[in-house]
Amino acid sequence: MAISNVATTSRSTFQEFKAFLIKGNVLALAIAVVVGAALNNVVQGVVDDLIMPIIAAGTPGGEWAKWETPGPVHFKLGHLLSVIVNFIIVGFVAWRLTKMFIKPEPAAAAPATKTCPHCRMAVDAAATRCAYCTSQI
Repeated sequence: MAISNVATTSRSTFQEFKAFLIKGNVLALAIAVVVGAALNNVVQGVVDDLIMPIIAAGTPGGEWAKWETPGPVHFKLGHLLSVIVNFIIVGFVAWRLTKMFIKPEPAAAAPATKTCPHCRMAVDAAATRCAYCTSQI
């Protein structure tokens, strides 16, 4: 009898886990992580291979990326600046790729209405009598 209860409990637990995976969108999240990692490679490739050579040609050498503050505490301002510039470029490229692939759904057309000349309430365009003041339209 105990073995049958274990098998039933095991089957029930598996069914609950399967329902969690489906309802919790765990599979969709896993796919999003994998696709996101692949998209990261595409964005980094576009930035590193197409955009950064143009920026490197337009900036005076790479010495600005090594700027530090003088004194006992050295703040690496050049590194911070280069990381910020890189973040802005990667964010822009990711935004443009997203806009290119994900088109917004067209807005649903608003239901046709007209304004009642007597009470100024919006009523259905096909109505012949106002639902609010019962006037003939």
